[in-house]
Amino acid sequence: MTALQSRNLGLRPLADVWAEMQRFTDTRTGATPDELWFVEHPPIFTLGMNADASHLVDPGDIPVLQIDRGGQVTYHGPGQLVVYTLIDIRRRKLTVRSLVETLETAVIDTVAPYGVIAYGRRDAPGVYVGDAKLAAVGLRVRRHCAYHGLALNVRMDLEPYQRINPCGFEKLEITQLSALCSVNSLSDVRRDLEWQFRQKLA
Repeated sequence: MTALQSRNLGLRPLADVWAEMQRFTDTRTGATPDELWFVEHPPIFTLGMNADASHLVDPGDIPVLQIDRGGQVTYHGPGQLVVYTLIDIRRRKLTVRSLVETLETAVIDTVAPYGVIAYGRRDAPGVYVGDAKLAAVGLRVRRHCAYHGLALNVRMDLEPYQRINPCGFEKLEITQLSALCSVNSLSDVRRDLEWQFRQKLA
């Protein structure tokens, strides 16, 4: 299997990283290794390609960007671990659905050692604890290669979620790891999540 490389991008504007993902996908070849990009973003709301703008209730001073992933509206901000999964799904013999399930399971298995019992929902992609959403998933596939990925709430300001209908669901409760367990740092979670991805995409 082609190697899986990882990059830690730190805190970067979403628009810049999105453009880099598009360039990477458009120029990669059959020999290009798949990559995981770990990043945090400054505060921003994003809308999927076919998102209903009415779910953006009161953005206030937080910028809004429509991007080319699936799904509705979500929020990104510091303290949220975003993982962009630049994966050749044909080479790895994955479907879009199986890649979504891989992303969800990687999060579920990452948080389990912290004592957090999480699960995925086929009718509403993402990872949930009880009735609250812990991680969002959104992908785009072009030239049989996927990009975008998942956003796991670790230790962040959740107030901006009150300004939207997260993922298109009115009054959907949003949670984060720091509210559910003791987490040492975002870097620890990143290490654990990367290990899970490497096991599941081996």
